[in-house]
Amino acid sequence: MPELKNDRLLKALARQPVDMTPVWIMRQAGRYLPEYRATRERAGSFMKLCKTPELACEVTLQPIERFPLDAAIIFSDILTIPDAMGLGLNFIESKGPVFARPLQREAQIKGLEVPDPARLQYVYEAISLVKHELADRVPLIGFCGSPWTLAAYMIEGESSPGFPRIMQMMQENPALLHNLLDILAKSVTAHLEAQIQAGADVMMLFDTWGGLLDNEKYREFSLNYAHQIIARLRHNHYNKRKPPFILFTKGGSRFIDEMVESGCDALGLDWEISLAEARHRARSKVALQGNMHPACLLESPEVIRQEVAKVLASFGQGEGHVFNLGHGITPDVPPEHVAVLVEAVHELSQPYHQKG
Repeated sequence: MPELKNDRLLKALARQPVDMTPVWIMRQAGRYLPEYRATRERAGSFMKLCKTPELACEVTLQPIERFPLDAAIIFSDILTIPDAMGLGLNFIESKGPVFARPLQREAQIKGLEVPDPARLQYVYEAISLVKHELADRVPLIGFCGSPWTLAAYMIEGESSPGFPRIMQMMQENPALLHNLLDILAKSVTAHLEAQIQAGADVMMLFDTWGGLLDNEKYREFSLNYAHQIIARLRHNHYNKRKPPFILFTKGGSRFIDEMVESGCDALGLDWEISLAEARHRARSKVALQGNMHPACLLESPEVIRQEVAKVLASFGQGEGHVFNLGHGITPDVPPEHVAVLVEAVHELSQPYHQKG
């Protein structure tokens, strides 16, 4: 496999020395970019954009062409698996993801199977196209939603405060929920494996709604399945290329002690915990990714630089930090502010990596 021209991200995830802290941004290919909005309009719908490999490749590369970011992330969605299972995913403006056929009966759940990889081939084709166009400039991140997060949307049918239906199932029929989560864990493993085979260099699992759970339930219904996915991928890649794995649980700062034992290489962190505390609790077992509040990008360039400096200082000297936001960038952020952020990270982080 050819060497990457910029491998800062891979080195940071392995907690190896780098010249400066690498930076990428969750949802970096998105609505804040005018070129993305133009491509999205050309596509006609969000799902058409996702499912057309040439267009998904185009928008994946847009932020890489505009900013000196240290990684690309494939343009896709965390909910591609339930869509491939036949639930009928659509995105409604100002409402978000909606399933035409949510899981409302036990028979539906018991009838689910790991989807045919051909139904997700558009993702793998997009990855292959992006890898070719990147020409080894920076690594490419592949991703998926966690089983718990996928199940929350599949049962509710859409985003809903607190996701009451899955919470009710967890209390009243935990065996059925575990049945669903087991199928989803196998599906996620297969999907991530196929992304690796297509050329993705890093894997990331988005556990967007893990923070809804208490510690005990988080271990049982979320982390348990993340652990299975990572273990299966590690087994599949024994004596082969082992892409690093990032685990991100929004609202999961209270689970850090358990998350570091999942087998992941890095924890993605939101803004609810300082990097200093997270680093102490992680005990040098994993790298850390994060964790500036996305709203800071709406401030002036001077304030953005100050916030970057605070995040870097919170992690401190040494290796194992990937700079990112604590969640996805919002559509109202001026692109020029992202340029300020990336430049500030690269400039201000250099003293933290100098020896002596």
